[in-house]
Amino acid sequence: MHLPLSALRAFEAAARRGSFKRAAEELHLSPSAISHAVKRLEAAVRTPLFTRAGPLIALTPAGDTLMRHTGRGFAELARGMGSVAATGPQFLRLHSSLSFATQWLTPRLPGFLAQHPGLQVQLSTGVDFTRFNADQFDADIIYGLPRQAGLTVVPLGEELVTPLCTPALAAGIRTPADLLSMPLIESDNKLVRWPDWFGANGILAPPPRGARFDRSFLAVAMASDGQGVALESTRLAEREIAAGRLVQPLAGRAEDVRYVGHRLVFPPAAARHGAVLWLLTWLRAELDLGS
Repeated sequence: MHLPLSALRAFEAAARRGSFKRAAEELHLSPSAISHAVKRLEAAVRTPLFTRAGPLIALTPAGDTLMRHTGRGFAELARGMGSVAATGPQFLRLHSSLSFATQWLTPRLPGFLAQHPGLQVQLSTGVDFTRFNADQFDADIIYGLPRQAGLTVVPLGEELVTPLCTPALAAGIRTPADLLSMPLIESDNKLVRWPDWFGANGILAPPPRGARFDRSFLAVAMASDGQGVALESTRLAEREIAAGRLVQPLAGRAEDVRYVGHRLVFPPAAARHGAVLWLLTWLRAELDLGS
């Protein structure tokens, strides 16, 4: 079956952007040209690829299937072009969970880039998991488990989750029970929360009170300002701990929680992308994960 590349590109852009108009803006065409290209493709495969309701479009089941293959195909073409363009710059399109990017990754990026002159990193953050069914990112550093099957998943080592506060607040904390009278900063989206930590220490957690956040970096900042005790990963708070703004008041006197919080994920095909391999090697060295 002959499928014109231009029609496939129009279909892929419309499916990814959810609009013929936005696809037309991206490809510098008219919405009518996008619509006609999609109709030619639908005629070639003899099935509707979109449902249409005025300006609104949605993929049909057949369109969703084709999009998964088309997105991977264009991603492979982009990687192939990048691999043969030896004289041009190397690009790494990386997505990361916001707190990991803010607290751990960005302070180290200059060192990574220094190891690979000419490499350009496009770093994006957000709350949604990258689905890799469109040519947007090469790899993602996620918090928790991936929601897409078929990805290569590299755990980024164990993290220690422990109460953290300023030295001034720590002076009044001698046992886990002392935290019951302290302002406890809540992190709503964490896999390990206060009830888990108190349970590990044989204490019933108090009801939530005080400040609540949905990002670890906000909880770390609040604790650094002396506004309460945060239950956070020492990896994400390492700069504040190194600077003395935060301490572990119960180090050696309480049971803390260790878990794998973050993972590097990418499609198996991305393992042939030099920049992804550089990132993986660098992360393993920085986190002392071994080979």
